[in-house]
Amino acid sequence: MAKTRKKSDLPQKLCATCGRPFAWRKKWAKVWEEVRYCSDRCRGARKGSGSVPGG
Repeated sequence: MAKTRKKSDLPQKLCATCGRPFAWRKKWAKVWEEVRYCSDRCRGARKGSGSVPGG
């Protein structure tokens, strides 16, 4: 059985748009150095007006 990690033990970054911390995800394993945004919403807001509505 694979060894599991606690979410608190995973690497974290701050989102470039909203400033909230977000944790490493398995789907980002190969591109973790390039990940800058916590979500598609933040990535889209960065290209547009530069602010997240309601967040």
